[in-house]
Amino acid sequence: MAENTEGDLNSNLLHAPYHTGDPQLDTAIGQWLRWDKNPKTKEQIENLLRNGMNKELRDRLCCRMTFGTAGLRSAMGAGFCYINDLTVIQSTQGMYKYLERCFSDFKQRGFVVGYDTRGQVTSSCSSQRLAKLTAAVLLARDVPVYLFSRYVPTPFVPYAVQKLKAVAGVMITASHNRKEDNGYKVYWETGAQITSPHDKEILKCIEECVEPWNGSWNDNLVDTSPLKRDPLQDICRRYMEDLKKICFYRELNSKTTLKFVHTSFHGVGHDYVQLAFKVFGFKPPIPVPEQKDPDPDFSTVKCPNPEEGESVLELSLRLAEKENARIVLATDPDADRLAAAELQENGSWKVFTGNELAALFGWWMFDCWKKNKSRNADVKNVYMLATTVSSKILKAIALKEGFHFEETLPGFKWIGSRIIDLLENGKEVLFAFEESIGFLCGTSVLDKDGVSAAVVVAEMASYLETMNITLKQQLVKVYEKYGYHISKTSYFLCYEPSTIKSIFERLRNFDSPKEYPKFCGTFAILHVRDITTGYDSSQPNKKSVLPVSKNSQMITFTFQNGCVATLRTSGTEPKIKYYAEMCASPDQSDTALLEEELKKLIDALIENFLQPSFLVLREPKHKI
Repeated sequence: MAENTEGDLNSNLLHAPYHTGDPQLDTAIGQWLRWDKNPKTKEQIENLLRNGMNKELRDRLCCRMTFGTAGLRSAMGAGFCYINDLTVIQSTQGMYKYLERCFSDFKQRGFVVGYDTRGQVTSSCSSQRLAKLTAAVLLARDVPVYLFSRYVPTPFVPYAVQKLKAVAGVMITASHNRKEDNGYKVYWETGAQITSPHDKEILKCIEECVEPWNGSWNDNLVDTSPLKRDPLQDICRRYMEDLKKICFYRELNSKTTLKFVHTSFHGVGHDYVQLAFKVFGFKPPIPVPEQKDPDPDFSTVKCPNPEEGESVLELSLRLAEKENARIVLATDPDADRLAAAELQENGSWKVFTGNELAALFGWWMFDCWKKNKSRNADVKNVYMLATTVSSKILKAIALKEGFHFEETLPGFKWIGSRIIDLLENGKEVLFAFEESIGFLCGTSVLDKDGVSAAVVVAEMASYLETMNITLKQQLVKVYEKYGYHISKTSYFLCYEPSTIKSIFERLRNFDSPKEYPKFCGTFAILHVRDITTGYDSSQPNKKSVLPVSKNSQMITFTFQNGCVATLRTSGTEPKIKYYAEMCASPDQSDTALLEEELKKLIDALIENFLQPSFLVLREPKHKI
């Protein structure tokens, strides 16, 4: 009897008006409990309410996710600031409202939905379920939905948006983030990630559509609606067919004696990389058995990010040694990034950084273009791109070879957007990259693509093997010809936004108001570019060519000794990152001297421009 009474009390508590002393919180609690139909996330909020956890409730319910890198990313769990069934429904309702406004033919062209293999038992939240709810919201509004019937690499969604002429698409993924996270990544009709003002306008529309519509929870529509289509076979076939455009030595590939190990990091990559190798004429790469199949717990790695280097590649490196394979390829969990390692003669492994791989890709894609170009092809029509915090090695290659190199703001959404402009103007884009192991060979996809990058590295290695040259030896040749580019990236943790702001404001008013520093210790500064304010001292009108980005802090210093250093804040974490690179001319071949100079400059940068006493330095395990 006592148990029933307690149950009645709890029931009354949860269904009475809420009196926490905070009207905003009371309203939010009421909305959540009315709107959420997922028993597990609803129960999470009910338990917090029962236990009087008002601060936790406020943190979860009184703020909303904002659009970051082309979409939403957060931990899975209950609350308006987390990824869950309800927030994905709300986001899709906002998407519907915005797309209906932008496209009169929305209901003819449709929408693409893909997903990875993430999931969380405690909130009954998986990428597949979130994808089905995304589709359900749109199907209930008579929008045709191309919903992939199984998990796919992230690049398949932008590829499908283009090929199917859909108005937009969403990929449910958190890429290489920790296992607790998930995300909602949005692509526009162009096949590129959304940029401003779409992100802000979609967010406004989401805030106008927070109450679930009739039918929004009806995920049965995915099985019953005639408007639901499965694009998997068609898109996979067309993607693999398009891969042939960047395959130049298929016959040689079929005869190579090189063996490759591939790890898909418990994610989506295994089947698709196997297919890509077949398209290029290779025998299939050897998979890492413990990491081949999807596992949302990422049980064999501390962190599902191959960019972390040798420590997270342990299983694949040991397997390669056992199988006598010289090259290891690692795609991240949603297969849009690629890491690569090569066994050296002394038995150690060389794990290439994103910047080093880009040097090899840049050389390779231009070399293949030269050998295969048509008679009337003009090198001045050729472009390569990189984000501004990435290595300047492509710039050095472009200056010597006569093609164009361009920089974009950090993030592949800016690269994708710029590629569209170039293609529309009849230009040819061979390669684009960002230093965080994101690569794009060709332009079949307008986002980074680990599947195509993996097979291009394999072809490059096979070609070089016929001349007894390793990838590392070829990298040295690239640097000897175009100049050594030695770079390092690291970051400071800073949990106080006011401290971060004061560090950057001090740099803008260094010796006197509105004056940037002219020296960093003993190192003379040639140019300063401030993306936050739009200032660039290297331009005649002192205005930055790159778009102004007021929401984040980013200042780049070009030094007289050839070094380029950027300080910027992270969009997703409490970090101040620094990117420093020594860009030497080809006649400077003493790498020890260059490395020493870079180290001294970084020390000066930290001491003079940052305030280390307020910050915690975290050195990444990999050196970029």
